[in-house]
Amino acid sequence: MTEVTYLSVHALTKYIKRKFDADPHLSDAHIKGEISNFKRHSSGHFYFTLKDDKARILAVMFASNSKKLKFEPENGMMVLIKADVSVYEASGQYQLYVKDIQPEGVGALFLAYEQLKERLQQEGLFDPQRKRPIPSYPKTIGVVTSPTGAVIRDILTTIKRRYPIVKVKLFPAVVQGESAAASIVRAMEKASADPSIDVLIVGRGGGSIEELWPFNEEIVARSIVSFPVPVISAVGHETDVTIADFAADMRAPTPTAAAEIAAPNIEEVTERLLSKDMRLLRAMTEVVSVKRKQWQYLSQSIIFRKPERLYQQQMERLDHLNVQLNKMLMQKVGGSRERLSYIEKQLIRQHPKQLIEKQSLQLRQLDRSLHYTMKGLLNRKTSEFKGTISTLEALSPLKIMNRGYSLVYDGDNELIKDPSSLKKGDSIRVAMADKDLLCSVNDVKERE
Repeated sequence: MTEVTYLSVHALTKYIKRKFDADPHLSDAHIKGEISNFKRHSSGHFYFTLKDDKARILAVMFASNSKKLKFEPENGMMVLIKADVSVYEASGQYQLYVKDIQPEGVGALFLAYEQLKERLQQEGLFDPQRKRPIPSYPKTIGVVTSPTGAVIRDILTTIKRRYPIVKVKLFPAVVQGESAAASIVRAMEKASADPSIDVLIVGRGGGSIEELWPFNEEIVARSIVSFPVPVISAVGHETDVTIADFAADMRAPTPTAAAEIAAPNIEEVTERLLSKDMRLLRAMTEVVSVKRKQWQYLSQSIIFRKPERLYQQQMERLDHLNVQLNKMLMQKVGGSRERLSYIEKQLIRQHPKQLIEKQSLQLRQLDRSLHYTMKGLLNRKTSEFKGTISTLEALSPLKIMNRGYSLVYDGDNELIKDPSSLKKGDSIRVAMADKDLLCSVNDVKERE
């Protein structure tokens, strides 16, 4: 008989997970569906359910991918998803590990643009009453833009031609790419610390919506609104409209127009100086091209293609453990509070003041009981004493003497019980009830 080998649940789940991970059809799968039960964890991870009218599946998008999204996913949104299908070993459920999300029927950047525009407009950041007038004769004009682009050349050319006596201070910033928004904000912070600036121009040249996107970032819009002097936005061409344009005190259709708005009209005097910048740009482009090829070669290895597999499971498990820890802490705190309340009540009951009052009450009761007991004992003893006195009085010779009897004592004050001991001439004392008689014996004779 063949011996049966039994697998543990963990071993079976791990085997199934390996099958999922090895299936090329379950890697980088493209799926369409509706988002429901969407939750953003404090760690930055997204958890939601992707469903259609016949089925649903759990999905998770880790922070390393979610932070790249330009828009905020919402419940009920139809989306196009790129994801790996795998198994979460802790629960044995298969789920989607999402790498990218695109809204169906509308571009992700356009959706993010509309979401941010509506939210900031409701906050009042675009209110016309907030706009400040541009100074007519500025002494110093600040410019936040790329130091190597055509925008700064156009602005400098226009300003020097129109108003040569004005000073122009450039605050360099990266205006394209993922780090551009933060770079623009840092440049504006440096400009806000310069008290000589009378008006600020923020902008860049034209391009696609992706290239202009840094000027649609919330941090750039809020930096423009909070800037201490009026700000002129000059982003792209006349047809390009960004969030920065709505937040600025004045929108210029082009950077040249921004210079014309900022400076009074004087003849243009400037030259273009971009040859070295272009050579540097070409050299950097060539270096980037070589490095990109090297990276593409190295990225074919499995450790570079899917390094997230090393930590994704643990990150998800950490989120679940974090939720359980919070629940346990709340239960522990609740139990401790109940115990503390019970102990506090016990302390109140055992407080010395309560004990003193209780003992004082017992002492008063014992005092009353002692008083009643002593009074009864005294009355009883008084009655017994009176009875004894009455008995003594009844038996006292003095009572007999009150009836006419007397006692006779000899000269030695001894009671005479036998008269034969007396003789003629002896002195005697007759004790009556209230007086003594001192007598002498005249004679002693027998009674007939």
